[in-house]
Formats: sequence, C-alpha cells, structure tokens
Amino acid sequence: MSAPRLTLHDIEAFERWTPFARPFRFGAVTVEGASQAFVRLVVEVEGHGRAVGAAAELMPPKWFDKRPERSAAETVDDLRASLARAVATASAAGRPDTAFGRHTAHYEAQRNWGRDAGLTGLSSGFGVALIDKAVLDGFARALGTGFLPLLTANAVGLDARLTPDLGEAAIRQWLAGLRPRRSIAIRHTVGLTDPLEGPGGLAAELSGQTLRFFKIKLGGDPAVDHDRLAAIAAILDAGGFAYGVTVDANEQYGAEGLAELAARLEADARLNRLRAGLLLVEQPYDRRTTFAAALQPDIAALTVIIDEADEDYDAFPRAQALGYRGVSSKSCKGIYKALLNGARVMATNAGDGARHVLSAEDLTCQPGLAVQQDTALVAAMGLGHVERNGHHYVDGFGPAPAAEAEAFAAAHPALYDRGGGAVRLATATGQLATASLFETVGFASGAMPDWSSLSHLTIRTEGHPA
Repeated sequence: MSAPRLTLHDIEAFERWTPFARPFRFGAVTVEGASQAFVRLVVEVEGHGRAVGAAAELMPPKWFDKRPERSAAETVDDLRASLARAVATASAAGRPDTAFGRHTAHYEAQRNWGRDAGLTGLSSGFGVALIDKAVLDGFARALGTGFLPLLTANAVGLDARLTPDLGEAAIRQWLAGLRPRRSIAIRHTVGLTDPLEGPGGLAAELSGQTLRFFKIKLGGDPAVDHDRLAAIAAILDAGGFAYGVTVDANEQYGAEGLAELAARLEADARLNRLRAGLLLVEQPYDRRTTFAAALQPDIAALTVIIDEADEDYDAFPRAQALGYRGVSSKSCKGIYKALLNGARVMATNAGDGARHVLSAEDLTCQPGLAVQQDTALVAAMGLGHVERNGHHYVDGFGPAPAAEAEAFAAAHPALYDRGGGAVRLATATGQLATASLFETVGFASGAMPDWSSLSHLTIRTEGHPA
C-alpha cells in the first residue's frame, strides 16, 4: 500500500471535566480531577473520500511541566494553549501530505512556537499528539479498515526524517513485523496516597482482580520509599504468586538519593522477591538534569528508562548514550514517537548485548477513545503489559452520558463490563481484551463521544501563550 496524501477539515477541540474517585498523588502533586481533551476532525484521503476521526487525552496538572514557577492551573492552561495552537496550525495547512508528512511539518512548527512561548517540549507537543491520533482514526475510517494495516504497510508514510540515527530499512522492518496481542496484562498503579489495607486498598484490589504486574510510585525520600516498598512487598508476597514490578519516581530523585534507595533494597531481605521482580526504574531524575551525566554502573544495572525527559525525537538515543536502557510509550507524547522508539529498541537489541525496553505507561487514560487507542497502540507493538490507572482513579466513564458509555461497550463488549450497573473497564482477569480494537474500522474507536455533552475548548490568554 502506498502512502496517500491527506487534507484536514473542520478541526474542533472540546473538553470535559472528570472528577477522580480517589486522590492520585504522583511527583509533587495530588490530583483530584482533571479535564479530558477531545478532538474531532474530517480527513480527506486522495482517492478515498472523507471520514470523521476523533481522539481524547486527559490533561492532568504538573506532569507535562513540573517547574515550580508554574502553578497547577497554569500547566493545564498551557496544554489548552498547545491544543488550540495545533488546531489553528493544522487548519491552515492546505497542501495535501501523507499522515507522517503532516505530522513532521506540524511538529516542527509547534516545537518552535512552544520554545518561543516558554513551554516544555511535552506541553507544546500535546496538541500535535492529539490531532495525530484523530487523523489516524479518520484515515482508517476513510479507507474502511482498521488502523493496523495502515501501519504494517506504512500507509502513514513513516520515515527517518526526524530520527537520522535510525535507518529507513529498520523502520520498514519494524512496521511490517507488528503482530498485535489479543490481550495485554494490566500493570496496576500503586499511587503515593493509595491505601494498602482496608476498603479500596492494594490487598482488596488483589482479592478482586488477578493482578500480576504493578507500578509503584516513589516520592523521592529513600527512607520513606523503602518502608512503603517493604509494606507493599509484604502484601504481594503473601499472595504466593510471581509478579513483576516497575517503580516510577516522576523526577523526584537525585543521584545520591537513588543510590541510597538501591542500597537499602539490596540489604533488606524482606524485599528479595520484589527486587527479583523489578523490571525497570522510570524517570528518577529531573528532566532538566537527565542528560547532564552518565548513569553510575550500579544504577544503570537497574534498567533505568526515561519518560518525562522524552521531550524530543533525539531524547532516547541521547539517553542510551548515558546508560539508560529504555523509554516509555505514551500516546500523549505522540504515536509516531512511540513507533519510532519501538524501531530503535528493535534495532538496538539486534546489535547490543544489553536489554533495551519500550515500556507502556499511562497518563490516566479514560474509558472510550483514550484508553482504547493507547491500549491498541501498545498491543500492536507486541508489548506484554501496560500501566492502566484511569479505571482506578475514575469511576467508570465518570461524567460521560450513559448512552456514550453504552456505545463504546457495545462496540467492544469484551473490553468493558457492566458490574454494579455502570460501564467500566473489564479488569477482573488482569488482562485487557484487545481483539475488537483491531477489528473495528478506524483507530480502535468503534464509537464516538456524545459531542453535545462536551464544552468547546477555552483558553485564558492573559499570562498564557496565544
């Protein structure tokens, strides 16, 4: 399949406030609710007509930008500004181009705007990432197919213009070899304020779900994190099953503190099983200092990956040169970045004795478009487990109309259940059923939000980039 050229029309952005069922603390912030952004657009594909595409992504405060001088509200307004700017730029681009060609031009323009406006790379790229997902949805719908054939045949036109370290042959090999998983294991998040015992605690979660992978948030204090890890290990070990664990510091550690925590883990026999099951350490250092020095060998041996530091297309190879052994996949950072980083991992592992990883992480993806598209992307890349926490911190579809929830559940009946009279992600088996995400026309959508229930995206221009 060749890579047809596309033109975009009628691009609109919306949002919906989503209250959390329990507080979620990560890094230095505790979140009790966030707005979810939505994009709807029309994709015109040369020779194939037009179709509507859509995408969604949560806008949590203080993840895209943790700088202390930016308030939580300001970091969310920066995301709104990013999306508004991306909508305006994409709407003005009249010349037809391939899906990835459009992304490349749009990404460069957005990056330059973000730099001038003082936004972080993740904040400025948010709008483009959301539009790219909607474009892939509309593109597949216009061709009457699922999204996977567009990737395996490279109908999106993915190439190495943004990744000169990566050969075109490696990209083609990676895409052609995509073999989607029909199910993917949930990696359950244990947040810093999540209870371990009692109602809603980790022990109760284990009694109601078959969970075997866990993501544990760290707070940056070696002594406190050590004690909490020991308490978590006691609960997991009591279950009598094998498990895998990742830990996420969300930029809260310095080199000395992380070395102290690693030494504490090594010396404490209570953590033997948890340490043996430790898969990786995610983004321990501030993104602004991540590239300042190479990792010490004992730290590098823990398989340390970047997440928030993955602000540009060259971030992963720069991190690899310093001893990092992986990078996260998150749709909010861009589907093409995830795919190209996957090709990098494949190419590196083919010629390097060390194990490099692409890890599937969450940004509190909500049921419907957000969780379906992100889950489908990581399942398409063959990853075995994915952090999933949107269902943990939000009750089902939250404030979405019941008809919207029912429409998505009807399109993907194995992915959702109706326990307790509400539509929720089906998590009891610890596996998410992904087959229907590849069988539906479009980018794992199958239904649409109730657009009438959403508010049009609004941004405050005073004190924020326009």
